[in-house]
Amino acid sequence: MSPKRRIALLFGGSSVEHEVSVVSARGVAGALDPARFEVVPIGITGEGRWLTPEASRALLTSSASRVEDPGRDQRLLVDPASGLVRTSMERIAIDAVFSVVHGWGGEDGRFQGVFDVAGLPLVGPGVLGSSVGMDKQVAKALFQERGIPVGPWRALRRASWESGRRAAEADILEALGLPLFVKPANGGSSVGINKVRGADELSAALEVAFAHDAKAVIERGIDAREIECAVLGNDAPEVSVCGEIVPSREFYDYASKYEDGTSELHIPARLPGDVADGIRALALRAFEALDLAGMARVDFFLDRGTGEVYLNEVNTLPGFTPISMYPKLWEASGLAYADLLARLIDLAVERFQSERRRQVRRA
Repeated sequence: MSPKRRIALLFGGSSVEHEVSVVSARGVAGALDPARFEVVPIGITGEGRWLTPEASRALLTSSASRVEDPGRDQRLLVDPASGLVRTSMERIAIDAVFSVVHGWGGEDGRFQGVFDVAGLPLVGPGVLGSSVGMDKQVAKALFQERGIPVGPWRALRRASWESGRRAAEADILEALGLPLFVKPANGGSSVGINKVRGADELSAALEVAFAHDAKAVIERGIDAREIECAVLGNDAPEVSVCGEIVPSREFYDYASKYEDGTSELHIPARLPGDVADGIRALALRAFEALDLAGMARVDFFLDRGTGEVYLNEVNTLPGFTPISMYPKLWEASGLAYADLLARLIDLAVERFQSERRRQVRRA
């Protein structure tokens, strides 16, 4: 029998998706096969302090919704307040890292760079795919360059808006009309997103988006069905069946995702075979355009009136909560949750070993 792999499970972090990350971590920790994996949980507080596995495990087995600092003697080496500490701490050997730190810091290339430099396999895409995928403006521009259809959109920087609000808002309304969706360019879990139905609502929606990021993306509102696919793999990625989200509210906001629990998921989505196949093919093209690896959830709009398909966004670190679409889509495609997690870890190690074949210095 192969020896167990020791997996560092990172969760929490400084982004507004902190609570979602904690729920994802509980799901992953409970599903990883104990015969194959030893889980080493590492919680990260909102202030950026990394906790010991003992403190982190106690948090995961509790009902706590956030990672709180239990005290200096239960922190790891990374501590923004006092630098590198606990130098006498016993070294923790790790075979791979599974991070469910969603949003800023966790899925935007920062962690990916840290663990690449540290020489540890990390589940999911690398630095480039993670950072580009996180920035909705850059990703949409890339998709357009590759001929992947996206809906009408504009981007706006906070500094430009603050120096000329009326002109900036007038330009947006003229270009896109109403209704609109305003969102932070870098974010997830629908945090900071607002629907704008009238011109008098645009300024407040931008204010909210700019509270979360220095850049906002504004999209034309489309009367559309929300279709999602899950992608899994490295050099030869596979796509799951399509799923459809029927929001309990006007759109799939944070509350309808995580709080009221009344949104409907139709898996597989009720689509003609050729439409489903076309969406799945676009998901693969988007995955490859971003140079992704490991996993991604790819979200689409299917226009109710025209039947046109538009790529909405690609999530390079999808949720792993009990209601998350990514594992549900793979379960419906024949891959159980525990097997999906094991496959993601295998893919991380495979990619790590492949990248280590490059020559980095002369002998």
